Amino acid sequence: MANDIQLTTSWARQPLPAGVAQVAYLLIEARPTLQAAPSAPLTFVMVLDRSGSMDGAKIDHLKHAVTQALGMLRPDDLVAIVVFDETAEVIVPLQPASDLALLNNRVEAIRVQGGTAMSGGLELALAELRRGLAPERNAHVLVLTDGQTWGDEDRCRALAAELGSLGARITALGLGDEWNEQLLDDLAAATGGTSDYIAQPQAIERVFQRVTHTAQTTIIRHARLLVRLAREVTPRAVYRVRPLIANLGYKPLGEREISVDLGDVPSDTGVALLAELLLPARPAGEYRIAQAEMTYDVPSQQRLDQRVRTEAPLRFTANTAEVAVDPAIMNLVERVTAFKLQTRALQEAAAGNLAGATQKLRSAATRLLDLGELELAETMQRAAEAAAQGQLPSAADQKELTYRTRRLTLKDLTDS
Repeated sequence: MANDIQLTTSWARQPLPAGVAQVAYLLIEARPTLQAAPSAPLTFVMVLDRSGSMDGAKIDHLKHAVTQALGMLRPDDLVAIVVFDETAEVIVPLQPASDLALLNNRVEAIRVQGGTAMSGGLELALAELRRGLAPERNAHVLVLTDGQTWGDEDRCRALAAELGSLGARITALGLGDEWNEQLLDDLAAATGGTSDYIAQPQAIERVFQRVTHTAQTTIIRHARLLVRLAREVTPRAVYRVRPLIANLGYKPLGEREISVDLGDVPSDTGVALLAELLLPARPAGEYRIAQAEMTYDVPSQQRLDQRVRTEAPLRFTANTAEVAVDPAIMNLVERVTAFKLQTRALQEAAAGNLAGATQKLRSAATRLLDLGELELAETMQRAAEAAAQGQLPSAADQKELTYRTRRLTLKDLTDS
C-alpha cells in the first residue's frame, strides 16, 4: 500500500542553468505514515559487558539503564539478558517481559569480574534469539562494551553475520574510549544496525531508552531503494543523512539504475538520502531526471514486498536569475561534507599522512563553526593541532569526531 510511506524528492537547486554540465544534489525522503498502527512484538536480547573495567559508576548506570529499558517493554515482548567477561552467562533466559520484579532482581545481581571476550556473549545471544524468532516479530540485539575483546574479533563478526541472516538488528555501543570502534561498526553493519559512542556512564540510560523506543516502534522493515536515472546522468555518491550520516555506497544494476539497502525505517525519524549526481548539459525545459521506488515489508500486518514510487523532475532555465537554492538541503550538503572531511582525515592520520589529516581537520572545523556546531568544531580543531604536531588525535577525540559527525543531521531523539 503506497500510503504506508510518504516518499518525496527535492533538489538542492531548482531550476538549474541550461546548457552546462553540472553537479546536482537530490534529497530522497521516506517517512512512515503508520505511526498509529500496531508495531510488531519485539524479541530483545541484551549483551552486556561485566568485565572488571566496568566497576563503579559504569556498572551502576548500566543496571539502571537496563531496568528502565525493561520497564518500556510490553507484556508480549520477549527479552533475554546475557553478560560476558572472559566467560559468558545467560542471566535472563528468553521470556515475556511481564515479571519486572524477577527481571530487575536478575539485573541487580550482576557483579563485575574478569577480562573481555565478547564472542561468548554473542554466541549465547544467538541461541536465545533463535528461540524467539517469528515472522511477525522484530528481533533486536543490544550490545554494550567498554573494552577491547582479545583474539575473537573474527568470531564476533561471524556471529553478527549469522544474526543478520536471521533478520536481527544489532545496536553496538561503546562506553568510554578503550573499545574497538572498527569491530563495533562491523557488527552493526553486518545486520543493517547501528553503532554509537557513549562518552560518560550517566548517558547510558538515555541511549538505552532511545534504542528500546526505536526497536519497539519500527514498523517498516527490509526496505530497499531503487533509483532509475535518465540518460547520461551519472551517480557520484549516495549518503544517508537521516537518522545518521553514512556513506551507503550503491549497487549499479545497469547503466542507469542503482540500488541502496536501507534496512529498517524508524517510525519517528524516517530515512533520508542525499544523492550526488553529475548531469549533462540540457536545453531549457523540464525533464524527468530520476525515479525513486522503495520496496519494503510490514511484518506486523503480514504484508511483504510493498512498493511506493515517486518521480524527480527538474527544470533547466536559460535565465540564471531564476536559479533558486533550498537552504535546508544545502545545509545537509555542508554537514555531509564535514562528515566526509573528518572521515578522510582520520584515515590519513592512521596511514601516517598527518599533514593531509591536519588540512582536512581544519577545513572540517571551519565548516562546523559556520554551521554553529561549536563544541564539535573545538574537538576537530584540537585534533588538527595534535596532527600538526606529529601526533595522532587522542582516542577520546577520535571517537567523538567519528560518532558525533554521524549525528550532525539529527538531534538526539530524547532532546526533540
